[in-house]
Amino acid sequence: MRATVLLPGGSVVVEAIGAEGEDLWLDPPALARCGGWEIKPEGLCRGALCVPVPPGQAGQALVDAGGAEPRVNLTALARHMGQPVAASPEHAVWSIGEAAKDAADRLLSLEAPDFTLPDMDGKPYSLSSFRGRKVFLLAWASW
Repeated sequence: MRATVLLPGGSVVVEAIGAEGEDLWLDPPALARCGGWEIKPEGLCRGALCVPVPPGQAGQALVDAGGAEPRVNLTALARHMGQPVAASPEHAVWSIGEAAKDAADRLLSLEAPDFTLPDMDGKPYSLSSFRGRKVFLLAWASW
C-alpha cells in the first residue's frame, strides 16, 4: 500500500508493508526514506543517534523481526521518540511532528529560524539579512 508520511522536513510517499489502525509498518528501505532510520544491532539508528529496541512486548510493538525481512512500526518509533503522530489510515496519510524537546531546545537559543518572504514589489527578503537590527513582523490571516 502507498502511504504519504508528513515529516518536519517535508513529505515522502513510501510503499508500506501494512497499516494496523494508526500504526504504519515499513520495511528497511521505506524506513530509510522516512528520516534516514536504519536497523542496526544496537537498535534503530539515524546517523549517530541510536534508539535501543525495548525488550519484550514493547519491542515487538516497535520492531517485528518474525518474517523474512524485519519491519518497523514508524508511528511507534515516533511516539517512543516523543514526537506527536496524527494518522488518517483511510486516506493513507501519517503526520509525524517535531519532538517537544527539540522545539524547546531551539526556543532556548532565542534565535528565530531563517525564512525568506517577498515585499510588496516582489523583492525577496530573508530574516537573516536583518541580523543585529530590530525587526517588526506583521502577519495576517483570514481565518
